[in-house]
Amino acid sequence: MAGDYSRWSPEPRDFKAMLKKLSHEQILQVLSEGLCSYCEEVIESRVNNLNLIQRRVDEMALSNVNVADSSAEFLQGNSSDDVISPKRKLNADADAYTPSPRAGDSTNSGRSKRFFSASSTPAINKQPVSDLSNFEIKLNDGPSRSVVGDDLVEDQKEFIRFSQVGRRKDFVHYENVNEKQINVLKGLELHTNVFNPDEQKEVVELVYSLQRMGQKRQLRAQTYSEPRKWMRGKGRVTIQFGCCYNYAVDKNGNPPGIVRDEEVDPLPPLFKKMIKRMVRWHVLPRSCVPDSCIVNIYDEGDCIPPHIDHHDFVRPFCTVSFLAECKILFGTTLKIINPGEFSGPFSLPLPLGSVLIFNGNGADVAKHCVPSVPAKRISITFRKMDVSKLPYRYTPDPELVGIKRLVPPPSSDSSRNRHHGKNDKLPKSENKVFSNEDEFPPLGKSTSSSRTSRR
Repeated sequence: MAGDYSRWSPEPRDFKAMLKKLSHEQILQVLSEGLCSYCEEVIESRVNNLNLIQRRVDEMALSNVNVADSSAEFLQGNSSDDVISPKRKLNADADAYTPSPRAGDSTNSGRSKRFFSASSTPAINKQPVSDLSNFEIKLNDGPSRSVVGDDLVEDQKEFIRFSQVGRRKDFVHYENVNEKQINVLKGLELHTNVFNPDEQKEVVELVYSLQRMGQKRQLRAQTYSEPRKWMRGKGRVTIQFGCCYNYAVDKNGNPPGIVRDEEVDPLPPLFKKMIKRMVRWHVLPRSCVPDSCIVNIYDEGDCIPPHIDHHDFVRPFCTVSFLAECKILFGTTLKIINPGEFSGPFSLPLPLGSVLIFNGNGADVAKHCVPSVPAKRISITFRKMDVSKLPYRYTPDPELVGIKRLVPPPSSDSSRNRHHGKNDKLPKSENKVFSNEDEFPPLGKSTSSSRTSRR
């Protein structure tokens, strides 16, 4: 019976000895009883990793290795072994949305690199030690004072990353609106280098896991949509979190906008860390913290037609770009030339790991569209719902309340001078395009029976 603790004895018990008497299946059954399918998968994944850790410790003991020292190194994430340490596993933001391993898949899926890990080394675009552009920082609500290598504390490393974010807010394109010449791009902002290549990889891995779950119907019905590609540019995959949004009138007569009586899955932990990063790094205002998002998975040739985002979502909102750079068009009049082909007066390339902020005229006067993309691409659009349009069962997420903005540490200048010299400039971070073939091979096309549509 849930909540009944009377069956537990107050006497101290040797739980380790008790667990040793249980089989792998019995432990899973006890720990996952009464939990949802997502939580069951989390429990199973963690129990599997405990088995792997125990096996590693046994191997070290047999090899006369100093188990204490090796285990400490393993728990710190410094081991070269592919097994994920308990510390890394418990910090894995995608756990709640990671499906059970499929036949033939590695239990660890190569994820020795966790998102925003302060101690691990980058897996992509490895840089010399002196290059601070790929410094990994722990994303929290306040600066951490723990020392992490190179005599720099985490908040100093975070400030270095923060200082390398490119911020452009001077977009200008005048058009005649209501017999007045106005800058229709006013309010647009492009923030680059917000997420480095390793962080991008972590996000893309999670999105692919979510896509597999959606294809297996392991997400809520309104969360995942993979419509049939009936013509060029049509049929991109979408995954919604926080709220169910209708692009058009549905079969129940609900108009375009948020459907308040429908439920979708909550924001994954990794996406909430992205939100914290953007608010903390002054990309998004504290007054407009997103509580919903939509993931767009584009195959080559997919597009988004001209539109203005629905006002069920307040301004500003933002889009983060992954996998392949593409351009976005703006203008009060955007022309449809052919399926997936559009023309407009202003074109803006979206770098990988960048955040495009929509606000003011850039969100409400100018339409925007994404022409057919040249390669597989992922974007995540984060938005805050209007309070009058919140789903009926919505409850605020406490993790997204009271996010603190980054305040530069007083010792950051001296620290930077110590490592670079007073006249040296900080190196620019690289942001190379991923190789879909090497890093993220396209998922196999699902059969028509496995494809689901929101409506």
